[in-house]
This record gives sequence, C-alpha cells and structure tokens, in this order.
Amino acid sequence: MRAFLYSVVLQWKMDIRNKDILLIYYVVPIIFFAFIGGIFTSINPNSKDSLIQSMTVFAVTMGAFLGTPVPLVELYGSEIKKAYKVGNIPLWLAAVNNFISAFIHLFITSLIIFFISPIAFHAKQPENISLYFISLAIFIFTCLTLGTLLGLLIKKTTKLTMVSQLLFLPSIMLSGIMFPADILPKVLQGAGKMLPATWGFQMMQQSSMNISNMYPLLIIIAISIFISIYRITTLKVD
Repeated sequence: MRAFLYSVVLQWKMDIRNKDILLIYYVVPIIFFAFIGGIFTSINPNSKDSLIQSMTVFAVTMGAFLGTPVPLVELYGSEIKKAYKVGNIPLWLAAVNNFISAFIHLFITSLIIFFISPIAFHAKQPENISLYFISLAIFIFTCLTLGTLLGLLIKKTTKLTMVSQLLFLPSIMLSGIMFPADILPKVLQGAGKMLPATWGFQMMQQSSMNISNMYPLLIIIAISIFISIYRITTLKVD
C-alpha cells in the first residue's frame, strides 16, 4: 500500500512539472473561466445561477479528454512499457496512478471555480452543497474513465488530438453550458444526451437527488472500465 501511495504522489508531482498537463488542467480552464464568466454575467445576469456548474463542466471535460489520455498514449504506445515488465510492475498501475492524479487536479480546479465565482461574479452557489460535490465527484470520475479509455485505445498523439476534440467540443456545445440545450434541434439534443457533460451539468444543478440523471453516467463508467480492463489485459509487451 505504501508503494502504491508513493507511486500516486509521484505521478501527481510529475503532472505538476509537465507544462502541457499544467496548462490543460489549470491555466486554460481558469483563464476561460475568468474571461467567459465576465461575459456571461454581463450579457445575461441569470447565468449567475449556473455559472459554477457550467465553468466546472468546461474545466473537467477539457482536462479529462485533452489531458488525461496523453501520458497513457506516451507510455502504452511506446517502448516505455517494457520497463514495467522488466521491473515486474503491473501495466494497470500506470493507468490507475494517472487516473487518481488527474482526479485530484480536476477537483482542485473545480474548487477554485467554486470559491472564486461568488466573489468575482456574484455567482449563485448550489442550494445543496453536499449533493453538488457528490455529483461533481461522479462527473469527474465518469469523464476520467472515458479519458483513460482513449489513452489505452489510441497509440498516436496526433490521432488522440482529433478523437479527443470530437468528444470535447460537442460536450461544450451540446450540454447546455453555453446556451440552453432545448433550443437545439432534436437530433443534437439526443446527441448531447450521449455525453457525460449533459448529465453532469444537470446533476450539479439539482437541489435534491434525482437518480435518473445518474444512470447514464453509471453506464458510461461501466462500459469504459470493462473495455479498459480488457485492453490492459490483452496489451502485448514485446
């Protein structure tokens, strides 16, 4: 257990020192939050009611889809994985460490948005704080399972960039964080419901528990974990 905790802390410190990861987890989401938050609240004062949730969805989806898979592609898609075999280290450990480290980073960024929004933009805090953070944790977990799956399935960073954008951009445009989703055509509304951002955004706005919003996220988690386990167990190390 001590060795496992040490490896998690080591991965977290490595991410902090990685400028690209630091940009995606912290710098870009917070700059976007500061810039767009001011615009939203100036144009539409009612946006203050959901500003925390919308900016959090942006930060989490960006970090999970554009940041989390990168270290995994660099490891599993290269000869580095041979070092794990030589050191008798299970390959799944790298994915788990990366997952936990990313969860901590994204939760910290979400906390920054949560505490700064009421001060900077007079944003409304969630009515049920406990439920908000439970929903946030589930949402981050879901997005990270998808991000981890991308990192395990894709072998080249160039291809990863395209696939990650195909998840990230629709998550922003179809989830309702930029504008009400009900103004979209029915086809696009249906497409948005296939993404965790839509359900995460709804869950974090709840004042009471609504289990129906959680089911799609649990399905995504189950499918992503199953495929990820299969991928790791069938990964060849020559």
